[in-house]
Amino acid sequence: MTAVEQGARVAFLGLGHMGLPMARNLKSAGYDVVGFDVSPAAMRSANEAGIETASSGPDAAAGARVVITMFQTGAQVLSAYSGGDGVDGLVDVAPPGTLFIDCSTISVDEAREAHRLAEVAGHRALDAPVSGGVVGAENATLAFMVGGGEEDFETAKPLLEAMGRRVVHCGGDGLGQAAKVCNNMILAVSQIAVAEAFVLGERLGLTHQALFDVASNASGQCWALTTNCPVPGPVPTSPANRDYQPGFAGSLMAKDLGLAERAIESTGVDAKLGLMAREIYKEFAEGPGANQDFSGIINTIRALSGDR
Repeated sequence: MTAVEQGARVAFLGLGHMGLPMARNLKSAGYDVVGFDVSPAAMRSANEAGIETASSGPDAAAGARVVITMFQTGAQVLSAYSGGDGVDGLVDVAPPGTLFIDCSTISVDEAREAHRLAEVAGHRALDAPVSGGVVGAENATLAFMVGGGEEDFETAKPLLEAMGRRVVHCGGDGLGQAAKVCNNMILAVSQIAVAEAFVLGERLGLTHQALFDVASNASGQCWALTTNCPVPGPVPTSPANRDYQPGFAGSLMAKDLGLAERAIESTGVDAKLGLMAREIYKEFAEGPGANQDFSGIINTIRALSGDR
């Protein structure tokens, strides 16, 4: 099937902090976007941004060539796809052969079930979680990790490139989610390590700038340092310079590491650091860290560190 061309009707469901700028970028790229969100406030924001809205998810999907979902949980994705309790499922109302793209971060098993629901109903499906946070969504610089068939990936690629800078086909059904869970486990472990290093440097008398200048140009270089630096100053655009406003909230990192924990348990991988990061961020998200950027873990490390 040919690539999704400009002017094609795209239903975008889930117009939150990530979804709305993604939908706006699609509209700016020339796609005919209709959106829906269960939140009245999100619907108002979409209208103010010039996004046409529908009265329900199924109403948005009816007549669309592509249906994109950006939800918080896998249960929400599967419920929207299948419907129930008198509500039509998205796969029931979409025109035959509609391409379903789920950009939520959910488990691999849930992603594969979403593929199955779409395909049984005569549609095509991709799982395409993203990395890059709200800033990436706003600036159309997201990274998409895509699972599904090669032909469906090529069909969706121009549309995804309107929202992101890097689009990678990771393999078959569910493997976009597999890449996402692995990536975020790396990110969590590295963010904790960077935070611990800065607290240790403080105790040893290093300035933040001196440690940054060394590590950012040496073997300690990583995204958690050079983009999401957990202390104010060295990276002016990092959340640390705006009192740890997310960014990527601690509650979301805790959720993603919960998915990693499930994957670790199901595969039997000896992932000690991944599981430790899961416990650290779970505790962080049970307090004020839920609504802070996940780099705010540095404050927890400081608080738990002994006196000099």
